[in-house]
Order: sequence, then structure tokens, then C-alpha cells
Amino acid sequence: MTAVVVNVHEAKTNLSRILARVEAGEEIIIARGGKPVARLEPFTAPEIRLGFLDLPAIPDEFFAPLADEELAAWGL
Repeated sequence: MTAVVVNVHEAKTNLSRILARVEAGEEIIIARGGKPVARLEPFTAPEIRLGFLDLPAIPDEFFAPLADEELAAWGL
């Protein structure tokens, strides 16, 4: 699909319509004096990845309560 070029005046006048076209998947180039200055394209949220390693799953035993002796050793 090729991008549609609109001038600044048309973009200002029809911003809501242009944004609706972008939401529908269209790419719009805004030009000033026939020279492209900006590109509007649908927004895609970046993938959020915590950390940089693929860590193994944490076993359920990790979340088990500590024994009384271990709690006493921590002064709890």
C-alpha cells in the first residue's frame, strides 16, 4: 500500500478524518510545500519485556512457608 500525501492545511482542516484513516491502517504523509515532513502510521505498542534473560519458572516450593527453625534464625 502506498502512502497518501496531504498538505499541512488539509491535515489541519481534516485531522479527525485523517486519524480515522490512519487507525484503519493507512499511512499518511504530511507535506509542506510538496516536501514530506512527517509520516502518520498506526501506533503499535512496544512489546514490554522485563529483564534480558529468559529465566526458568519458579517452583511452588519457593513460596512455601519457612520452617520455625529458619524463621528463628532470621529473628522472626
